[in-house]
Amino acid sequence: MDRAEKKELVASLHDVFSKTSVVVVAHYSGLTVAQMQTLRKQMKQAGARVQVAKNRLAQIALKGTDVASVGALLKGPALIAYSDDPVAAPKVAVAFAKDYEKFVLLGGAMGKTALDVDGVKALATMPSLDELRAKIVGLVQAPATKLAQLTTAPAAKLARVVGAYAAKDAA
Repeated sequence: MDRAEKKELVASLHDVFSKTSVVVVAHYSGLTVAQMQTLRKQMKQAGARVQVAKNRLAQIALKGTDVASVGALLKGPALIAYSDDPVAAPKVAVAFAKDYEKFVLLGGAMGKTALDVDGVKALATMPSLDELRAKIVGLVQAPATKLAQLTTAPAAKLARVVGAYAAKDAA
């Protein structure tokens, strides 16, 4: 890699680190190419990305960003997973680490908050942004549904009472 390519890589990584909300760092030593492709595919489906970069270049790119605390984790064969959704990258990384023991989570960062392995796992158990939105819509919609049921319930009860009297008279 020549100097211009390194500058371009550092600039693109700095842009990624300054815009992303969560970064997960893991060791990938011993994974096959097929397993790495599987990881990349799963991350892409979840809306996250995986990148392998030289540790020194990644540390330079981290300077001045909110997630600069992950710089200490970049030792050895490390990869960086990141996403805009604070749950997507950790969720896929933790699930992948369960399936492949050679994929070892080191930690991460969410904004200015540094995360250890347990923090990444805790973040992975949280519902995603879309799931939270669905729950909120359900909560907002539930009172309206109950209100509609309450307004129609007296009329239905009245109709049943009238029907019962009509059946009694007919008998």
